[in-house]
Amino acid sequence: MTDLPALYFRVKDNGATVFRVGTDARAARIEMDPIASVNLRNGEVKAQGDRKLDRADLEAIRDWMAERSRLLAARDLDDILRAIDHLNQTAHWAQSRASDDELDEVTDRLLLAMHDLRSVLVRRKADRLKG
Repeated sequence: MTDLPALYFRVKDNGATVFRVGTDARAARIEMDPIASVNLRNGEVKAQGDRKLDRADLEAIRDWMAERSRLLAARDLDDILRAIDHLNQTAHWAQSRASDDELDEVTDRLLLAMHDLRSVLVRRKADRLKG
């Protein structure tokens, strides 16, 4: 069996459940014991039950939280860059391939979404220029 990490993080919406990983060599089984819950939004780490987290556990959990936050931020930016590509593809579709019925189905929703986005972007840019 390959070397397993000491901790495993089961990702959930806003954090993770942290498990201590162990092995039972006799039964060739992997044991996963829940030791903590992590909330990325507020930075909270809660030990499970009456467990005590040692300094090494807390350091590994904090390192995971920092790396996970960086990964999620990178994914957010990638999603936005993909949205720009989708907007360009949508413009090409509307100009070259969309039927009148298809345009009737999406135009109002697209215009409202773009108006909302433009309003937010203009307001945020103005705030940055003031600041």
